Amino acid sequence: MEISATVPAAFLIGLFGSIHCVGMCGGIVGAFTLGLPQRTRESYGRLLPYLLSYNAGRIASYAAAGALVGWLGGQASQVFAEHAQLVGRLIAAAFMLALGLYLADWWRGLVRLEQLGAHLWRRIEPLGRRFVPVTSPARALGLGLAWGWLPCGLVYSALALALIAGSAGQGALLMLAFGAGTLPMLLTVGSAGRWLDALVKRPLARRAAGLAMIALAAIMVLPGGHAHHAADGNQPGEAMHHHH
Repeated sequence: MEISATVPAAFLIGLFGSIHCVGMCGGIVGAFTLGLPQRTRESYGRLLPYLLSYNAGRIASYAAAGALVGWLGGQASQVFAEHAQLVGRLIAAAFMLALGLYLADWWRGLVRLEQLGAHLWRRIEPLGRRFVPVTSPARALGLGLAWGWLPCGLVYSALALALIAGSAGQGALLMLAFGAGTLPMLLTVGSAGRWLDALVKRPLARRAAGLAMIALAAIMVLPGGHAHHAADGNQPGEAMHHHH
């Protein structure tokens, strides 16, 4: 598995998919900043340490989940040999396709998966509540660590990519790249919330992000994409990912 080709893909999932994040996580960021003094809320310089801490916690949880999924995928590939990579790629591509349709509001099948994740979330949410109200960057970090496990079709799609990473370390790296992709959108939520909210609610913005995800899914499975050249070490998929 040439990880160099899939790291940009994970970043792009985070970047395009974070249009969905603003609706969900944006509300959380907005809620926790409300607990801060007005002086802190009105100055982005004062607010930034809280936003960075929250996002660091969130991305650390993604990396932990990525390590677990990457390790499981690595074990599976040893058991099922050459078929595991192909099956893993098809699963990852299917998740990306579902995410693209979800972002574009054409099919909301991923919502069912989020409902399954809600069972785990019920156990973690009370831990997150302990850090509210957020009165320090350390409490923001704790809240981020908990909220990183919020049921989210976007995160599950990135984890499907981590499934084919081949190891715990590479799975964690993919999820770090995914988390980095979500940062630009979520770091501006605290300051440019209203403007961003208006942009994200535009069907055109959501459809563009959805089509980008569908294109990534196609690259993973089409002949000539890197999926079919993993064995001989070629990396045409890498150039294609960068092209997007």
